[in-house]
Amino acid sequence: MAERGVARQFDDSGQKHAAATLGMWIFLAGEILFFGGMFIGYTVYRIRYPNAFHVGSEHLYLWIAVANTAILLTSSLFVALAHHAAGTDDSHKSQRLLSWTIALGLAFLVLKGLEYYLDYQERIVPVLAFDESAIEGAEASNVQLFLIFYFIMTGIHAVHVTVGVAVWTVLVLMIRRARSVVGYRNIVEMAGLYWHFVDVVWLFLLPLLYLLGAS
Repeated sequence: MAERGVARQFDDSGQKHAAATLGMWIFLAGEILFFGGMFIGYTVYRIRYPNAFHVGSEHLYLWIAVANTAILLTSSLFVALAHHAAGTDDSHKSQRLLSWTIALGLAFLVLKGLEYYLDYQERIVPVLAFDESAIEGAEASNVQLFLIFYFIMTGIHAVHVTVGVAVWTVLVLMIRRARSVVGYRNIVEMAGLYWHFVDVVWLFLLPLLYLLGAS
């Protein structure tokens, strides 16, 4: 007889958990290859145009990046605590911690949107609003190349954060409706792996894009 809450294709909850974990790691491996390709491309052009990339980085808002780093790291802590609470069947605590994670994810996106708005005001947005006179000390075309990498890499990362916030929101609503977190432990753990991965990607973006101009 199948365990309660375990689909027919699984022998028991342990096999279900192992399958979910394997699937998530395969997904994350694909993500690593995707982001890895971008990082390699960025590094190649950074080596080729070091001065232009340094100048481009100086136009970014480091204080926003530092604030967003603190926000994401704190959200990861809440996710880890929510996972632990789910393991002890504490549904209310899980919901509360995941709600804080959602709030922090939204705060990250708001700050990111503010940064993009400031970039637009400064007219350093390639294609949409780029004023070569705003760039000093390097070839504008190569600085623009850095900014293209910046917007693509941070934009794709922001999309991943948005997906994570959406997943957490749906999950909190499902737990609240079920009034129990027992049937959602695996999802909390898998979504947590995804969220931690998004945080790690940001920890690579911070030095590559922002700290380059601060050195």
